[in-house]
Amino acid sequence: MANQFLEQNTASRARLSELASSLTDDDLRLRTSYDWTVGALFAHMTWWDQRVLVLLRRWKRIGLDESPTDSELINEALKPLCHAIDPRVAIKLCLASAEETDAEIAATAPDLIKEIVAGPTHFRFNRALHRNDHVRDIEALVSASRE
Repeated sequence: MANQFLEQNTASRARLSELASSLTDDDLRLRTSYDWTVGALFAHMTWWDQRVLVLLRRWKRIGLDESPTDSELINEALKPLCHAIDPRVAIKLCLASAEETDAEIAATAPDLIKEIVAGPTHFRFNRALHRNDHVRDIEALVSASRE
């Protein structure tokens, strides 16, 4: 089951890397309509990939347990921290976290994947869904600012 996500996760990492290498310092300061800077979005994506990585490692070690998530609350609580991180550092963390998370997903046994999917905790093996949403937002924002 994880194999169905590997290609999409890999493509999203490449897309993130390509986008990141094209961004200027001015681009990183641009703000979305939902009040995140481009740089802060990279920190935000880092946190969500890290959540997946940490949970997956924990579940491999001790077995599946619940880990409820209130994404709206988490995002609002994270926002000041994400804005405080240097945007270039946020990019490096994002790309490294994406790579490490995707490798952990790729190394997950099919039986555990089935158990997680059937379990009570929202868990997204397809990391491309979240990453690509923000990449599209960033690309649109940067494109509009350059017109």
